[in-house]
Amino acid sequence: MNHTAAAALRESAARLRSTTLAEVLAAAELQTRRDRKYLLPPHLVEALFDGLRPDHLVLEIADLRAFRYESVYFDTPELASYLRSARSRRNKFKVRTRTYLDSAECMLEVKTEGGRSETVKDRLPHPLDHRDCLDPDGAAFIDERLDLPGGAARVLGPVLTTTYSRTTLVDLDRGSRVTCDADLHLAGTHGRTSSMTDHVLIETKSSGAAGPVDRLLWRLGQRPVTISKYGVGMAALDPWLPANRWNRVLRRHFGWTPLRAA
Repeated sequence: MNHTAAAALRESAARLRSTTLAEVLAAAELQTRRDRKYLLPPHLVEALFDGLRPDHLVLEIADLRAFRYESVYFDTPELASYLRSARSRRNKFKVRTRTYLDSAECMLEVKTEGGRSETVKDRLPHPLDHRDCLDPDGAAFIDERLDLPGGAARVLGPVLTTTYSRTTLVDLDRGSRVTCDADLHLAGTHGRTSSMTDHVLIETKSSGAAGPVDRLLWRLGQRPVTISKYGVGMAALDPWLPANRWNRVLRRHFGWTPLRAA
């Protein structure tokens, strides 16, 4: 096997049986869910997929099993979204547009924290050509879900763009889903960039306790990590930001050193 993260993911996914988007959404849409994240080196991707093969199918659309994603994240001038997450404050939120580049579709998403640390995600179709800004419909959608002094249209602006390739696995019987992201690239608003291409970001998504995928990852010697594409991306591009929550991931995978410590 080619020992790059993207190649390991592509070759492992090719050996699984496929399923359709309609089947995935019917069994495991999971807009309210528990997430656990892992950073898997390429040499363990094949072992993970082999262990999942009896129960898990891979999402396939138009002969594709890996799909290109782009997310544009919005925040206030004071970075309220970032700082609430970095400091583990209550009332955390995240606002982004997510573009499915292969199908040229775009959604506006608002993510909040529900009970028992569950992630709640609300979505609204968004104009593809305006994915880096908020239109009146999008601002109203956000204002219904978040209490932002001054309103979303006035206080939220784009601060980070991420791109990556995603492969999705699903267990139709259990209603659980696994996303596998490779080739993560980060771009800030001032020309700064960073990337992580040597690991696959595995995210298990379920409605309850840890499931078979988590237990298989544990047997492979992997443990959940604290990582957020938005949080890590912002900190990697601006080492002045407080980032203790993601310190280990930033140092190990992004060569990050906090300037505040210096």
